[in-house]
Amino acid sequence: MRLLRGDHVLAQLIRFALVGGASNIAYVLLFMALHATGPLVANIAGSLVSTMIANELHRQLTFRAAGRVGWFTAQWEGGGLALIGLAISTAALAGLEFWAPGLGGSAQAGAVLLVMAAVGGLRFLALRGFVF
Repeated sequence: MRLLRGDHVLAQLIRFALVGGASNIAYVLLFMALHATGPLVANIAGSLVSTMIANELHRQLTFRAAGRVGWFTAQWEGGGLALIGLAISTAALAGLEFWAPGLGGSAQAGAVLLVMAAVGGLRFLALRGFVF
């Protein structure tokens, strides 16, 4: 537990992953709660709310930047990075569909996990280096 309380990069990375997991749970819960309104509405609402939760938790917990970075700045810049990440992951998955159209379900799921891990790593570096 003492490891998680530090401000070194490993502690921040672990907290970043924990916050990501928590925000994904929030997304799923909100998506399920709003699914009756339609999957598109549920997805948009879940994405917006879970991104806002993640940005605030990163500001408060992951990078301990509440004294240096305001709420609006964290939401604006963190949200922008989330949109860039969405664009990168969407382009990568579209490229996968183009270059390997016959890929099986397990291989596609593995590729999705690799792409999302890479995007998450880049988001961590960008948040750590530029936002917080």
